[in-house]
This record gives sequence, structure tokens and C-alpha cells, in this order.
Amino acid sequence: MSQQLTRATGPGRLLIAVYGVFALAATARAVFQIATKFSDAPVAYLLSAFAALVYIAATISLSMRGVRWYWISVVAVVVELLGVLVIGALSLFDSTAFPHDTVWSAFGRGYGFVPLLLPLLGLIWLHRKRPGTAPQQSAAAAQSGNAHD
Repeated sequence: MSQQLTRATGPGRLLIAVYGVFALAATARAVFQIATKFSDAPVAYLLSAFAALVYIAATISLSMRGVRWYWISVVAVVVELLGVLVIGALSLFDSTAFPHDTVWSAFGRGYGFVPLLLPLLGLIWLHRKRPGTAPQQSAAAAQSGNAHD
């Protein structure tokens, strides 16, 4: 039964909403940049598009039920964290490689560092809602012998 529990409850709803906002913002930014000034900084703009795809994948997978969607969420959020850390560090240490910002440049400084915090919060939430862990009410009932699986 715990495999079918949704992660879209409580703080999970807020997390999914923030991912949705970032999916829209990163997509709009990437589409605009690629359509209007791609030749200025193609790597940065393609990275923005990649970030948009990661945010879309995270938004959708976090809102879905089931073990498969759980693991898609984990992969999306880990890729996001790695992207923020790697692109963030590279953009600070080699600014010539990134003449224009991406969503993840300088660890998400242009977005109030939310891109750095979001995957950390996402991983914490996913750990708390991982498959095979019973909700607190069910765990208490199981200890008292009243739970049926």
C-alpha cells in the first residue's frame, strides 16, 4: 500500500508547485534565449534548456504515484543537484566558459539560490516518502497489531 501513497501531500504540494514554477520559468527563458540569441552563448542556452527538462521531469514525477515515479523523481532531483553544483562552480571559476547566465549559474544566484536549495529539499522529501516506509499512523497500528497488509 505504501507504494501507492502520493508524495503530493503536505509540504510535497509546495515542493511540486515550486518545481512547476521553475519548469515554466526555465522553459520560457531557454526558448527565448535559443530563439533570439543562440549564437551569443549556445552552451549556456542549451544548459538552460536542459535545466528546464530536468525541472519538468521532477515536477511530473514528484506528482505521480508509484515506485517507478519515485525513482524517476530521485534521478531528476539528483541530476538537478549535480547540475547546480557543477555549473555553479564552473560559472564562478571559469566565467569565460559561461559568458551568459544559466538557471544554475553561480549556484542559482539569479533565482535567489532556490536552485541550490530545491534539490536538497527534494531529496529530503523523497527520503521521507520513499517506497516501503509506512506512514506514521500505519506504523503505530502495526506495532499495536492492528495493521493488515
